[in-house]
Amino acid sequence: MDFSFLRGYNIYFLTGAVNTVILAIFTVFFGVIIGTFIALLKISRNRVLRFISTAYIEFIRGTPLMVQLFIIYYGIPLPVPDVTILGMNMSRFIPGVMALSINSGAYVAEIIRAGIQAIDKGQMEAARSLGLTHSMAMRYIILPQAIRNILPALGNEFVVVIKESSIVSIVGIADLMFNTNVVRGALYKPMEPLLVAALIYFILTFTLSKLLGKAERRMRSDD
Repeated sequence: MDFSFLRGYNIYFLTGAVNTVILAIFTVFFGVIIGTFIALLKISRNRVLRFISTAYIEFIRGTPLMVQLFIIYYGIPLPVPDVTILGMNMSRFIPGVMALSINSGAYVAEIIRAGIQAIDKGQMEAARSLGLTHSMAMRYIILPQAIRNILPALGNEFVVVIKESSIVSIVGIADLMFNTNVVRGALYKPMEPLLVAALIYFILTFTLSKLLGKAERRMRSDD
């Protein structure tokens, strides 16, 4: 094993790691928005809305992420400018974020739905008895409590997204895995760059897991 190439190619791994984190942040942000919307549809009293949300969740969770990425990237024409920001081409980055967010949204929806339904029904009844509408009670009473309960699960979703984001390298997004393959091709070293990438992924996910654990313990101590 020879890792001397890191002196000349460390910028590739650093840039790739930063781009991976940026990709994960955007994915989780939009995934939470999508997931919240779908979760509210699933717990609504309207059968049509429940059917739509259930169909979305089952389809997304029942098909590979790679297929979803290809459908969005190759099958849906998007008016995205062909510009490069932070080393990432937006015509590739935006479809990648869309695919990851749509996929993550299905899992986040189930997390949020479970969090909402875990709240005592008496909370909603008490809010309605005080004159709040159903939407106001959900916004000001139920959702704040649910979000606090599901934050650890959402944090775990962030960790999962960091690892799963490596799949976007197949459409040319300059994340950690893409840059790793660039180094492998330039040096004809099949193993060492992959080991470096694996170590970086581990550092990212392990650090995030520890931070999430610390935040969860602090939240419990505040109860």
